[in-house]
Amino acid sequence: MVKIDGHKLSLEEVYRVAYSHEAVVLDAAAREFMNRTRGVVEEKAKGSTPIYGINTGVGKLSEVKIGAEEVESLQVNIIRSHAVGVGKPLEPPFVRAAILLRANTLAKGYSGTRPEVVDKLLEFLNKGIVPYVPEKGSVGASGDLAPLAHIALALIGEGYCIEDGRKIPTLKMLDGKGVLPIKLRAKEGLSLINGTQASSAIIAILLKKSINLLYAANFISSLVFLAQYGVFEELDERIQKIRPHEGQKKVADYMRHLIKDAPVLKERRKVQDAYSIRCIPQVHGAVLDMLEFAKKIIETEINSTTDNPLVFENGDIISNGNFHGQYPAYAGDVAGIALTTLSSISDRRSFRLLTPELSMGLPAFLAKNSGINSGFMMLQVTQASLVAQNRLLAAPASVHSIPTSGDQEDSVSQSMNSALKLREIYDNTLDTLAIELLIALQAVRLRGMQILSPRLRSIVESQLDFIDFVESDMVYQQDMEKSRDFIENTDFSKI
Repeated sequence: MVKIDGHKLSLEEVYRVAYSHEAVVLDAAAREFMNRTRGVVEEKAKGSTPIYGINTGVGKLSEVKIGAEEVESLQVNIIRSHAVGVGKPLEPPFVRAAILLRANTLAKGYSGTRPEVVDKLLEFLNKGIVPYVPEKGSVGASGDLAPLAHIALALIGEGYCIEDGRKIPTLKMLDGKGVLPIKLRAKEGLSLINGTQASSAIIAILLKKSINLLYAANFISSLVFLAQYGVFEELDERIQKIRPHEGQKKVADYMRHLIKDAPVLKERRKVQDAYSIRCIPQVHGAVLDMLEFAKKIIETEINSTTDNPLVFENGDIISNGNFHGQYPAYAGDVAGIALTTLSSISDRRSFRLLTPELSMGLPAFLAKNSGINSGFMMLQVTQASLVAQNRLLAAPASVHSIPTSGDQEDSVSQSMNSALKLREIYDNTLDTLAIELLIALQAVRLRGMQILSPRLRSIVESQLDFIDFVESDMVYQQDMEKSRDFIENTDFSKI
C-alpha cells in the first residue's frame, strides 16, 4: 500500500500504482493539515476581497469578480471549459499516474482543498476507474489544464471513462462501481487542473523504464563486445577513475562484471575498437547521468505544490507561478536526447556485426548462406528508420513557447509535448535495442558460445533460449516482439 502526504512519493511507487494497481491512502497528518488550510479558503470565500480562482474568473478573466452565490458554479464551469483535449486517449497507466500525482500535490495542503477531494481521486484509483483523457491540448502553462480537466470532469460525473479500450459515459461507469460524483466547493475545480501532473506522470513512468533500458543496452553491448573481439583494456577501472563521471564508471563496472572471465578476451586481435564499441562506457554513461538528472527533477516535481493561488496556514493566499511546466519540459527533453543517442549507437553496433568488412570475419548480414538468404539485413534498415525518427523527435519542445490566454500566459513550457515526444522516443529506442539483441545473439552463436563468459553464457542459455539461431530467412516479427518483451520485463540492473 502507498501512503501519500505530498512529500515522499517515489518513481517506484508511481510505477506500482500505475501498473500494479497498488492501493493508495491519504496520510492522517496530511489530512489534518489540509483541513486547516481549507478553513482559510472557506473564510476568505465569505469576504469581498477579490482572490484569484476563488471569487474571480481565471486566466485573462482574473479581473472579473464572481458573486458569493456563484462560487461553486465557477468551479464546475472551470472544469467544463478547460476539458478541450483532442487526439487519442492517454494509456490508462499514464492516467492513473496523473491521478496519483494530483492527489499527492493536493495532499501537501497548500492548495486549500478539502481532504474529500483527495479521497475521491484515490477512490477512482482504488476502484479501477480511468477517466478518458485525450493526449493533446496542453502547453504546460498553468500546468496541464486540458488533460487534468478531463480527469476532474469524471470526478464530477461528467465526460467519459475508458475500460478495456472502450469509451464509457462517466455516470454509467460510476454507477457500476458504486461511486458517487463529488460536489466541488470554492477553489477546488481550479486546484484539480492547475499543475504539471499529466506531463510529469508520463515522464516519471518513462524515466523509470528508460533507466532499465540503459542497463539493457549495457547487457546487449556486452554480447556485442565479445562477438566483436573487443579490447578488454578499454574497460579498465583506471580509465574511468581519471574521468570520474558516475555514469561512465557504473557502465564500465557493469560490463567488466559480465564479461571479465570470457575466454575470447585472452585473444588480443586488434589494437583498439571503433567508437561504438570502445566508447560504450563514455556514451552509455552520459546517457545514464542525463536520465538520473531528469529523474531528480521529476522526483522533486511530483512532491511539489503546483497550484495557483497557494494557501498558507497563517491566512495568506498568494498568486504565483508554481504551475509552470518548465522543469518537467526540460526533464522530458533531456531524457529524449539521451535515449536518441542510445538508439543511435545501438544501430552502429548492429551495423558493424552485419558488415563483413567491420565484423571481424562474420558472414554478411549474419546469414549462413548469404545471397539466397538476406539474413538480418532488413532489421538494421528498421533500426535506421527508428533512429532517424528519434533524431527528429529529439529537437526540444521546451523552447517552443506560444502565448495563450489573451497574452496572460505569454511564456509556456510545452511540457506535455515534451512528454509525448519522449514516449515515442522510448518506444523507438526499445525496438532498436530489441533488434540489436537479436543480431548480437546470432553473432554470438555463429562465433560459438565458448566466446562468452560463464556468467553471460548462463544468462543466454537459461533466459534467452526462446530466441533460436536463424538457419535461413524467416519472418522476424515474432522474435522482435519476444526480444522487446524480454527487455521490458527484465530488471537488467540486477543481472
